[in-house]
Amino acid sequence: MLSENFLFSLGKVIAQIIGEVLYFPLWWYSVGFVRLLKNVFKLWSGEEQALGFSVWAKNIFTPMYGQSDWGGRLISFFVRLFQIIFRGAVLLIFLGLAILACLIWLALPLLILFALVWQIIK
Repeated sequence: MLSENFLFSLGKVIAQIIGEVLYFPLWWYSVGFVRLLKNVFKLWSGEEQALGFSVWAKNIFTPMYGQSDWGGRLISFFVRLFQIIFRGAVLLIFLGLAILACLIWLALPLLILFALVWQIIK
C-alpha cells in the first residue's frame, strides 16, 4: 500500500533527481571526459587516414611513377616533402582544435556555474 502512495513515489523521483544532479560533475569529469578523448582519438585517426600522412611519410624516398633516375627521384622527394609539410600542418590544426574542444569540455561546467553565481550576486 505504501509503495502505491503518490507522496512516496514523488519522494523517490525527487531523490533520484537530486542523486543525478549530484552525480553529474563526477560523470562529466570522469566517464564523459574519457568518452570525449576516445572520440577525439577516433577523429584524429580518421583524419590521418583521410589525409594519408603516414603513407606520404613512409614513401618519401620512393620515386613516383617508376622514375628511378636522379631527376625523377629529386622531383618525387620534393613533391612528397611539400605534401608532408602541408598535410602535417592540417593535422596540427586539427590537433589544436581537438585540444581546444577538450579544454572547453573541462571548463564548461565551471563557466556555467560562474554565470549562475554572477546572476545571483548581481
